[in-house]
Amino acid sequence: MAIVLFLVFGLVVGFIARAVMPGTQKMGLIATMVLGVVGSFVGGFLVSLVTHNRVTDLNTAGIIGSVVGALLLLLVMGKLGSRNVWA
Repeated sequence: MAIVLFLVFGLVVGFIARAVMPGTQKMGLIATMVLGVVGSFVGGFLVSLVTHNRVTDLNTAGIIGSVVGALLLLLVMGKLGSRNVWA
């Protein structure tokens, strides 16, 4: 049951991050859910750098940290995806 709630949380975080990020992101529900879940782990890692939590604890950062992590992930993916390899 906890895994299902974490996936729903990732979906909500992914939707919020996509709504905040300017421009259009062409991704489906599964990709949005993965964005939110990975963003949650990135946010938890960033919070562990600032606080006394260990990185190996794998605790989530909450809704704000998760959205920030997802926004950072969207920014990196946008920069990597916009490169023209053949130019």
